[in-house]
Amino acid sequence: MKERRTARKTPSLAGQLLLAHPVLRDPNFRRTVVLLSGHDPQGAMGVVLNRPLGKQLGELNLSFATSPLAGVPLYAGGPVERENLILVTWQWIPADQAFQLTFGVEVERATELVGQPGLTMRAFLGYSGWGQGQLENELQHDTWIPTPVEGDWLLKHDGVPLWRHLIAHADPDLRVLADAPDDPTVN
Repeated sequence: MKERRTARKTPSLAGQLLLAHPVLRDPNFRRTVVLLSGHDPQGAMGVVLNRPLGKQLGELNLSFATSPLAGVPLYAGGPVERENLILVTWQWIPADQAFQLTFGVEVERATELVGQPGLTMRAFLGYSGWGQGQLENELQHDTWIPTPVEGDWLLKHDGVPLWRHLIAHADPDLRVLADAPDDPTVN
């Protein structure tokens, strides 16, 4: 008799982080932290938080160069529609122990919000997306480690150090793998 595997229903992970497992080698997601803006039975969408491009929005296009958004940092948001610009804001509200996320902020609204105390704004080129059942399948194979956003973690680190910090916090046993060099011969 064949064993049947039943699909587990995954609760929505919208507003949470996906940490790439240390053994994930896909260059699009190696050592990444993805902030999920949406997750339902039809699929999931988010942006890679820790791939800074070393530029600001004002360097992307002349219309932003003289706007209040000129200094907003620019990140590679993922492998889908890399020419698409997405503005994202978030804020940790300590009194409520809550993370407030606004994904896809309109330029006019972003201009009003930029510089607000406690509010972080970033611009992303492209996004990360999963089709129906794809993320659930990857979660069953331990490709990703979902974790809630807590406190001001996203402000303390950037790039790969953000991923390392979050991996070590989510699962201390993975710290050794997270600290391993890309090339084991330099170990």
